[in-house]
Amino acid sequence: MVIDSHAHVTAPDGLYVYKSGLLSHRGGHGRGSPPGMSDDEVRAALNTPVFNSGSHLEQLKEAGTDMQLISPRPYQMMHSEDPRLVRWWIEENNNVIAREARMMPDVFRGVCGLPQSPGVGPAACIPELERCVKDLGMVGCLINPDPGECGGHETPPMGDRFWYPLYEKLCELDVPGQIHSSGCRSGRLSYSLHFINEESIAVVSLLNSEVFEDFPTLKIIVSHGGGAIPYHVGRFDAGAFRRGGVSFLDKMRRLWYDTVLYSADALELLFKTVGADRCLFGTERPGVGTVRNPETGRWLDDTRPIIEGFDWLSADEKKMIFEDNARKVFKLTDV
Repeated sequence: MVIDSHAHVTAPDGLYVYKSGLLSHRGGHGRGSPPGMSDDEVRAALNTPVFNSGSHLEQLKEAGTDMQLISPRPYQMMHSEDPRLVRWWIEENNNVIAREARMMPDVFRGVCGLPQSPGVGPAACIPELERCVKDLGMVGCLINPDPGECGGHETPPMGDRFWYPLYEKLCELDVPGQIHSSGCRSGRLSYSLHFINEESIAVVSLLNSEVFEDFPTLKIIVSHGGGAIPYHVGRFDAGAFRRGGVSFLDKMRRLWYDTVLYSADALELLFKTVGADRCLFGTERPGVGTVRNPETGRWLDDTRPIIEGFDWLSADEKKMIFEDNARKVFKLTDV
């Protein structure tokens, strides 16, 4: 079985019309009516071509993906907006995701967004996390390390006790948090580069802190292969050895990593750095990687054949990456 642990929702236009309304009146008209979308409209969205390729469902079939864990599209989450707008918008995203998972339980499971806002502690997100897990059946959540979206308001790094109320709740619910920032207000970098920067900062902060001593059952997944850290792990090992501490490389195995990387060299580096037993297959398909490589004609985000072609990975290791690790981390016991 192939489980794609990192993907994002494809929704009817009605969801984004609702967002446009929120941004237009800035909350002056209140929350407003939920997006009016029929089941037929939801199915149609999943069967309409997207990202210059086939439909969401067609792309899964083409790639051989059996199940996909879907979350809000991060660049759409607008965490740096008015906290009221953020909450209303995130809740409607989560409702659509839960609806698709309910309609197609053999294909989709939900990973919720959190209504994070700059200057607001993560404890404020706990009611929505509990609603999504307990009432909507979701199996994890996204965590944005920078709800200010690189707009000038800095949030404490993820090793700080600022985050402890969220970590405590994740352990209580026994669901993972997936590190994934959202938009980026800076003119110096794109949101894609911001993703990598924030993942890198989060890894170093978490592993140089006491978070995993204080929360030994906490499950944290780092998107996009751990940002830049696997590539620079020797630099952080050097610092650890100077302090006489545990190898940074060894500490990296306290985290989980998805495989949203679009080259064989990057995937090989990730597996050889952190181990196949800490990696979860992910593609974000359909998404930023849904473009054909002009040299090979293959979709960049069709990475399953690359991993299957690594003859230095055993069959058991490949099964861990494609299936077993996701089952374990997300508790997919009924799949």
